[in-house]
Amino acid sequence: MPDAHRRKLPIGIQTFSDIREGDYYYVDKTPHIERLVNQNKYYFLSRPRRFGKSLLLDTLRCLFEGRQALFAGLYIHDRWDWQQRYPVIRISFADGVMQSSEGLDERIREQLRVQREQLGITQHHKTDIPGEFSALIRAAHQQCGQRVVVLIDEYDKPILDNILAPERARELREGLKNLYSVIKDADPHLHFVLLTGVSKFSKVSLFSGLNNLNDITLDAPFSMLCGYTDGDIDTVFAPELLGLDREAIRQWYNGYRWGGSEVASVYNPFDVLLLFQKREFAPYWFESATPTFLVDILKQRGVFTPSLDHWETEYELLSQFDVDQISTEGLLFQTGYLTIQQVEEPLLGYRQYTLGFPNREVETSLNHALLPSLGVENAPRERRTLFRHLSQHDLAGLEVHLKALYAGLPHDWYRNNPIARYEGHYASVFYSHFAALGLDVTVEDASHHGKVDMSVDFDGHIYLFEFKVVEQLPEGKALEQIKHKGYADKHRASGKPIHLIGVEFSSIQRQIVAFEVETLA
Repeated sequence: MPDAHRRKLPIGIQTFSDIREGDYYYVDKTPHIERLVNQNKYYFLSRPRRFGKSLLLDTLRCLFEGRQALFAGLYIHDRWDWQQRYPVIRISFADGVMQSSEGLDERIREQLRVQREQLGITQHHKTDIPGEFSALIRAAHQQCGQRVVVLIDEYDKPILDNILAPERARELREGLKNLYSVIKDADPHLHFVLLTGVSKFSKVSLFSGLNNLNDITLDAPFSMLCGYTDGDIDTVFAPELLGLDREAIRQWYNGYRWGGSEVASVYNPFDVLLLFQKREFAPYWFESATPTFLVDILKQRGVFTPSLDHWETEYELLSQFDVDQISTEGLLFQTGYLTIQQVEEPLLGYRQYTLGFPNREVETSLNHALLPSLGVENAPRERRTLFRHLSQHDLAGLEVHLKALYAGLPHDWYRNNPIARYEGHYASVFYSHFAALGLDVTVEDASHHGKVDMSVDFDGHIYLFEFKVVEQLPEGKALEQIKHKGYADKHRASGKPIHLIGVEFSSIQRQIVAFEVETLA
């Protein structure tokens, strides 16, 4: 049942005891945690930034330390042996930016010192970092009489912070590998191990033979280990919903999925909590720390932006991330800008994944960020103009605006920017301009006759766009194809006016050379 009592919003709170003792809202993750701790010993979990990984680790720390009072009323309270208490070593790289191996070593040694102090271990013989970490694990086991729990938060952050400086990133990777290599040989002293981060580096490059590390990133039973579900929003946060459009909350912030379509999608906690505090919709997560290297890589690789919402890939590429080899889909998926929309298994053991934007926030914000790399220099002004013409359903004004948009792309940009050489550049500018406005845009909108290039449903009107490059024009023109294929048929039942728009580009003139419109009442 929904709780009518308004509590404090745990914005930025990553300490489990603070939330439980401070009258904050808390979504009970202990059903998933119980399954986690009872199934295996070594785990790895990847989730985007600000998705609750640190809170998850702190909850596990309190559980293994036997802090029973904090779990009163939660699922796991009556299912846990509170007589068993385990020593916990928790290491985090979440804070600060390390730019040298010396800085990394200093950070690791300081954390090992703090852990010795918290566990009451007084003996310490200074040696190299693997030696100190190994000694800490053995001493904790011996002193407490129980095997050790190791929790490592943001295990990959020192590398990601330096990903645009490959030599430095490789150096830091080796330093972390030096630390993590201890885990394998410490097996007799370990009870439970969980490493969390954003990216998934290969076991060869970072974990030095730790081949029993169970990657649960895409495991359906753990898909809701982080994030809020629809049920959580409607029950736990019910007091905060008054005055907010519930469907808009879903469209803006829900949609993250780590598994097939049968797996429930989740909300980004950071977005939802800030929405409840500020009472207005905004791209809170996107604006909090979107990495510049993401936009730079998409620009360098000439990504066709309309494909971002239906990107087909395989598991190997989805999980491929290392200093010297970052697949585009792996980067976008692991950082949270694309999520899994569909999983197919045409052959036993061979899975195909379809990725897409999780929600309106990410689609709008990422396309907005990409517009300068597509040559659009004053995106806010262009966005206002586009909105004005669509609001007035002024198609003649829309044609003038779009032609001016393409005419304004700098000449030098065509010569110097690699994306301009890719087929589909014109459609990329077109799509990203509309998507950056936050409109309901569907790329390759499918009907039983085929797929129209782009549809827009806005303010009681439907716009169907078909694109052609005249130098590559097949039989029939853009508008004729929309009519011939009957792309409008699926929308007729809506009762909305339907605008068929054929847009033809010239790669020589770098401009729209035909903008033909037909409106169906």
